Amino acid sequence: MLDYDLPHELKSILIVRLGAMGDIIHALPGAASLKHSFPGARITWVVEPQWVSLLEGNGFVDRIVVFRRREPRTWGDTRRELRAERYDLAVDFQGLIKSALVAHMAGPERIAGYGSRIVREWPAGLFYSTRVPSGAAHVVDQALDLAAGAGANHLVRAFPLPAGRAEGNLPDGPFALASPLAGWVSKQWPLEHWARLAAMLQEKLGLPLVLNGAPGTLPRIPGTVAHESSVAGLIDATRRAAIVIGVDSGPLHLAAALSKPGVAIFGPTDPARNGPYGGDFQVFRMPGAFTTHRRGTEIDDSMRAITPEQVFAAVAARVHCHV
Repeated sequence: MLDYDLPHELKSILIVRLGAMGDIIHALPGAASLKHSFPGARITWVVEPQWVSLLEGNGFVDRIVVFRRREPRTWGDTRRELRAERYDLAVDFQGLIKSALVAHMAGPERIAGYGSRIVREWPAGLFYSTRVPSGAAHVVDQALDLAAGAGANHLVRAFPLPAGRAEGNLPDGPFALASPLAGWVSKQWPLEHWARLAAMLQEKLGLPLVLNGAPGTLPRIPGTVAHESSVAGLIDATRRAAIVIGVDSGPLHLAAALSKPGVAIFGPTDPARNGPYGGDFQVFRMPGAFTTHRRGTEIDDSMRAITPEQVFAAVAARVHCHV
């Protein structure tokens, strides 16, 4: 724990979690726990621009500072914006050299980060005043441990998220939602499996399969409804969906955070660490699947082995329960 005499002495806290979607969502309970524990503190979150809409209007972030990592000419402006406020504490929920540097750049009195077992890049720990160990398996619980180690005494397993914004056309009735792409190709499910699943959902349940993606990224898959949107549009579509089917990527974790029912398809990453946290999800992963955090450029065999028939049966069971 940090050596403050009283919790109310924390007046300003900086949260550092720059990206990406799923990682920011996983950090929300830890950050919310800090606000609940120090309700008088002003919370600033520094984040990359494409993820700002995940934090707007959620009730516990008082100020958002945008860090354009790929535009070095803007770093000086970001430093000045950060240093316009004095922080009693910065908490690095990312555990990388870049995130630790951003926390240091803000000039806080103290920086809390993960201990050696959890921190993703060990030199990041050199910037920390407090290194917090965690024996938790799931990254959400690790973030809660970090919040507790930073001084939070009121932990909340809540995911404050904005309402989103309606974008594009969605079916008038119930629909299944999926985001077929992932940051690593190895975590994706074959396109032909999505096409087969869409046919079964429509034929046997009368349920259209809507595929969401950023503008210009969606593959055209027969029998599906394309829905291109921003992150705000994805949030809205997820809230409206009857059920969500996903791979290990941000949209799946968004659905779980919103307590949606669904099906999760995992392969090279371990759902014990990165699985859906919340909602009613059946998780598929082939026995013996090899866990790796290398960014594979081809669809993993363990993903191909999960059949559309398996996924359909799980979807059908949950649709009958929730729709």
